[in-house]
Amino acid sequence: MSHTENLNYINGEWVSGSEFIDNRNPSDLDDVIGRYAQASREQTDDAIAAANAALPAWAAATPQFRAEILERVGLELMARREELGELLSREEGKILSEGIGEATRAAQLFKFYAQEALRVEGLAIASTRPGVRIEVRHEPVGVVGMITPWNFPIAIPAWKIAPALAFGNTVVFKPAELTPGCAWALAEILSRAGVPAGVFNLVMGSGRIVGDAIARSPGVNAVTFTGSEATGRGVRSIVAERGGKVQQEMGGKSPLVVLDDADLQNAIDCAIGGSVISTGQRCTSNTRIIATPGIHDALVEGMAKRAQGLVVGNALDPASQIGPVVDQRQLDTNLRYIAIADGEGAERLCGGEVLEKAQRGFYLSPAVYANCTNEMVHVREEIFGPVVSVLKAADYDEALAIANDSSLGLSSGICTKSLKYAEDFKTRSTSGMVFVNLATAGVDYHVPFGGRKGSSYGPREQGRASREFFTTSKTAYTNPL
Repeated sequence: MSHTENLNYINGEWVSGSEFIDNRNPSDLDDVIGRYAQASREQTDDAIAAANAALPAWAAATPQFRAEILERVGLELMARREELGELLSREEGKILSEGIGEATRAAQLFKFYAQEALRVEGLAIASTRPGVRIEVRHEPVGVVGMITPWNFPIAIPAWKIAPALAFGNTVVFKPAELTPGCAWALAEILSRAGVPAGVFNLVMGSGRIVGDAIARSPGVNAVTFTGSEATGRGVRSIVAERGGKVQQEMGGKSPLVVLDDADLQNAIDCAIGGSVISTGQRCTSNTRIIATPGIHDALVEGMAKRAQGLVVGNALDPASQIGPVVDQRQLDTNLRYIAIADGEGAERLCGGEVLEKAQRGFYLSPAVYANCTNEMVHVREEIFGPVVSVLKAADYDEALAIANDSSLGLSSGICTKSLKYAEDFKTRSTSGMVFVNLATAGVDYHVPFGGRKGSSYGPREQGRASREFFTTSKTAYTNPL
């Protein structure tokens, strides 16, 4: 059976690669979505050269010109959100409603940054010297390399590409190897939206070849990366060594504190909805649940009952509430951590089993663990699967201390009816994002996104905060003779 061959996009042309790989559906391994070209190191260098050549004209383009292009992209994404959402669910494995929701988010991001292109502001500041005028301008940082993950294969590229283009930068984009379909579809839309040749380039391929070439190239002024903490450290050391600008979003092991006064059903919703939904494949997932004694037992019982009732199945089946794990490698990782948790003495209340379905796929039932401690390996390390651990704390102060006792600090949450504890938690939580009576895995696109400690490095993403990374400031002094 023949499958569509999808090419790289370099300097305004569709270009073949050194080889092609099959993009398979994790819900049905017999379903090949398409074949995708793998860029060579030389082709990646060509894309970087094209981005540099296109930079002066694009940086000098009017804000209106850039805004209209981004608006066209946003409108097409919105009009095709169901089609693109289905593609996303086929290649990544999240259920169809989530796939459509993510495609919609990508559209919203492009439409938001279409307007931000018109709001590139500066400052006029009075000088300490008579008659001298001072301006602070924000100019494009230059050529931006983008390395994105597989778990949000259209939203994360959108929240990097849209602001980069809005602020006058050119782009070399490397999507995750596991999910090239959404990246290619986005590139195809951009290719027809009026983006000049070389301004946007798609180079699909491995991190070892394409990602390394982007990180090492002196022709790439800035690199924005979302992925694992280990890979992120390697990319950061390479880019920083040559003086490039770096922005990184990496792992998470987000805590959710549940106090005795919390609404029990809301707490269960937050604990399960923020952890095992989306197969646990979200960096913001609240996989550490820290409960105080008065609510602990009822919460654990409710979480296990809720998790056992979730329907795991084909991502395109309307009855499915959780889709498959993205691939065999991630499934193996999940099973390894489940074995570790069992061996550490945690009590597995449900799940953690590979499921057989009508179609061959990577199906895993969501696992809930009780009697956990914060010293356990499966509690401290990010699993990136449908595994949630419950810990008991004596009181709020101990729960807060446990929540903050982590090398990661992306997001955190608390369930309580107490304004006192909610405000204290918002102040003292050592994470970049805090949620009160909400799951930690759900963010808006028009406000800053990012964490602390090992979770993030460099300026924030999304909203108006993205200007800090995608522009560089220039201070200009004028003596009007």
